[in-house]
Amino acid sequence: MGTERSKVRIIIRGCNGKLGQVISGIAASDGEAEIVAGVATRDDGHNPYPVFQNLRDCNVEADCLIGCSVASSVDDLLDYCVERQLPCVLCTTDLSEAQQKKTAEAAKKIPVLKAANMSLGFNLLLKLLKEAANVLVSAGFDIEIVEKHHSQKVDAPSGTALALADSINEEFDNSYTYVFDRSARREKRPEKEIGISAVRGGTVIGTHDVIFAGTDEVITFSHMAYSRAIFGRGAVSAAKFLAGKPAGEYGMCDVIDGCSTAES
Repeated sequence: MGTERSKVRIIIRGCNGKLGQVISGIAASDGEAEIVAGVATRDDGHNPYPVFQNLRDCNVEADCLIGCSVASSVDDLLDYCVERQLPCVLCTTDLSEAQQKKTAEAAKKIPVLKAANMSLGFNLLLKLLKEAANVLVSAGFDIEIVEKHHSQKVDAPSGTALALADSINEEFDNSYTYVFDRSARREKRPEKEIGISAVRGGTVIGTHDVIFAGTDEVITFSHMAYSRAIFGRGAVSAAKFLAGKPAGEYGMCDVIDGCSTAES
């Protein structure tokens, strides 16, 4: 008779936010994960686990922490995880340069997984784009990215759109420049340019199109998010992957590779 696999115990920072609540729901139906505590500015009693108003007060034993609150909370979150030697999944985007450096320093002591987008499908797209770009750019194709989000999103372009551009640009020694507005110039489009356009309106969760435009043909890679559940599933998968890993920087592509290895 086989030994029952123990569940990965997770703390959520930002548990009462939209993504935090999605993660809670997904973990509740996952036989390999369990939310053991949450951290939020208030506890209204609707969560089935204890909620702490201050991260430092959370002394619950756990295998991983998922951070999905505002960027200003990341510094304290990383310090807490390093002190407790707790693996950390960062769902927070729009980190400052200083916070990026702090994340890298923390990853020397604990496993840290950071991604601009937690969707498994999106991160598979990043890998596919690299292969496509190497073929199409040499054939003279131009690259444009169009992202669409709901009217309440405050940053533009999205971190996801920049991650798409970076994924392609890395394949060409970062020789491409990004252009977000062409209205102030009157000239032809340079070759080494990636245009990034942002659309804001309604309740769009998130749509990203990467357009390769060549002579007489256009190839478009699209990723459409219909709910936040895809990000929640990715975060839970990331937490299960990260628990027990050695210190270092990880990404969702590592989770995808880990899933492929486990299934083979």
